Amino acid sequence: MFTNVEHLGLAVHDLEAATTLYTTLLGIAPYKKEHVASEAVDTVFFQVGGAKVELLAGTAPESAITKYLSKKGEGIHHVAFAVADIRAEMNRLRAEGFVLLNEEPKLGADNKLVCFVHPKSAAGVLVELCQEIIKA
Repeated sequence: MFTNVEHLGLAVHDLEAATTLYTTLLGIAPYKKEHVASEAVDTVFFQVGGAKVELLAGTAPESAITKYLSKKGEGIHHVAFAVADIRAEMNRLRAEGFVLLNEEPKLGADNKLVCFVHPKSAAGVLVELCQEIIKA
């Protein structure tokens, strides 16, 4: 079950400039900066009420974010929803006919397991499922 909007992912060319811009726009500093090597992306997170804004900048030509920016430019890249059980949601969505971009959840930024739903099966929107990783 989807529990809430977890974050909006915004693709940006210049992470430093975008961080300054959003710090001014939102009136708050980011709470986290993180490099996700598996995705060749640097991220910055802002907490805005009950949801977050994630700025994403590719760090290599093969990064999905770098490719996205070259085709579509800066802007909203994805909408992420928190889920209690990512594997159960993946199975439910597959059964409903949605196309998932991941066979298994993978490690994402901000201490999350993530999976993406292909935009072609979600009315043109890249949807991310996020499950908090519980540390034992």
